[in-house]
Amino acid sequence: MMQDGTGASRRTPRQARPAGNAPTVSRLREAALAHLARFAATEVALKRVLERRVDRWARAAEAEGQPREHIAPAAAAARAAAAEVAAAMVQAGAVDDAAFAASRARRLARTGRSRRAIAAHLSAKGVDAETAAAALPDNEEGELDAALAYCRRRRIGPFARAAEDADARRKALAALARGGFGHGIARRALAMDPGTAEDRLLAARRGA
Repeated sequence: MMQDGTGASRRTPRQARPAGNAPTVSRLREAALAHLARFAATEVALKRVLERRVDRWARAAEAEGQPREHIAPAAAAARAAAAEVAAAMVQAGAVDDAAFAASRARRLARTGRSRRAIAAHLSAKGVDAETAAAALPDNEEGELDAALAYCRRRRIGPFARAAEDADARRKALAALARGGFGHGIARRALAMDPGTAEDRLLAARRGA
């Protein structure tokens, strides 16, 4: 802390930490373990996290003036190491795509995500199509429960604050369609009485 001419304090700028060498396998493994201690991840997602770490190093190295002809091959080697570390975490059991997909699918369904929305989410997280399909709710009743959870979150259908007219019902159907729910499921959810809808959601949570 320094003072200016008026006697007021002002902070001294913090010096950037030197970029140093590219992340090694050892450093990337430490980063992977630290990430997995806080977050569940798929192999692809973990690899992306480690690659971003390599990219940050490359930008810092370039900013401090390291030769580009040195940075590019070092970064490429570090990205290859990132893939190796992610694969090693799978082999060690620290990363399990199937378990991740099953857990995430259950949680998303409880919050009102449709099968279609869950599949898109899992794909974005790096879960392959076969693993994602095995994790999705496999029956119409499970999809109906998810639609009811969506209705409660949006305050539509059985959970509307006031009686819905025809226009409100059309908007509710459109909202469920945007959420990925089929027309039949959407109509069943919107037609359910509030007590039955709430009982179904309570039973679904108990069974989760």
